[in-house]
Amino acid sequence: MVRALFGILIVVSLAWFGYWWVGSNAQQTALSAWLEDRRSAGWVADYETLDVQGFPSRFDTRVTDLNLADPTTGWAWQAPEFEVLMLSYKPNHAIAVWPDTQTIATPQERIDVNSQDMKASIKFDANTDLSLNAATAEVKDLTLTSNAGWVTEMDAAMLSTRQTAGQDNSHDVFFQTTNLKPARIFKDIIDPDNLLPDLFETVRLDATAGFDAPWDRHAVEGRKPELTSLNIKDFNATWGELNFQAKGTLDLDAEGYPTGKVSVRAKNWQDMLDLGVSAGLIPAELQSTLEGGLGLLAKLSGNPDTIDAPLSFQNRVMSLGPIPIGRAPQFRINP
Repeated sequence: MVRALFGILIVVSLAWFGYWWVGSNAQQTALSAWLEDRRSAGWVADYETLDVQGFPSRFDTRVTDLNLADPTTGWAWQAPEFEVLMLSYKPNHAIAVWPDTQTIATPQERIDVNSQDMKASIKFDANTDLSLNAATAEVKDLTLTSNAGWVTEMDAAMLSTRQTAGQDNSHDVFFQTTNLKPARIFKDIIDPDNLLPDLFETVRLDATAGFDAPWDRHAVEGRKPELTSLNIKDFNATWGELNFQAKGTLDLDAEGYPTGKVSVRAKNWQDMLDLGVSAGLIPAELQSTLEGGLGLLAKLSGNPDTIDAPLSFQNRVMSLGPIPIGRAPQFRINP
């Protein structure tokens, strides 16, 4: 009896070792092949080492001196190491771990990223396209330093997303950051008199975003999905005595211009108007006209310092209540 049990244990152990060996080799081969495919497509896709460890229960992939650059978009990423951790019996759920230092380059600038504990839990659909099912990313003590001369810092940030039930190419998205310190150059432009504190206390977004294509491996390799709709369930930003809240639904046309209405509440709106003029977002010659019209809206809301009104987007024009306040923004991901 003991011999039989021992024999079964040996067979099961050997079978599991075989499964892990085959799986780890498949993991390493697939990632190496993907990087080679990127080179064939004209990318820069270099690395120093690529190995898979974690026997007996994990497939832990570690890549060192990784350098990726997409010539089509002009974006690039460099990292001294990058890890993808998986349970061997759950290969569609990964933990991505970024290093404390990395570099992101765009066609306009290079940004050095320094952080603590940047990681993400990512779940994919069980298909060859690796469609994103859900993800949660978190980071602490993040500092972004650009060669264009700006620095942005935040104590912590979290971004989560999951496929929206019953809707194709749609994701529920939640983002929150605490103690966001915007770039000095940005603050000097919109707050030249330094009347506001250095930190945004909180920025929070809870929304459902619709796209024209799924977020999957093809989105990494080529064209990115474009935003087609945005249902803002809750947006809240607090900066000193200023507070801005928004809820509403927008549809976007093929060029990324929104149509729809968003209900907004702006506390201390007069200071926000001054900041908009300082930043060049609102023409200075319109300031007095807007002050009169927005002041009337605030009185109708019951508090002269707070505006409760619809922010409307139509024909590429943005209006607060009945008052046009400027050109509507354009939301585009692809160049």
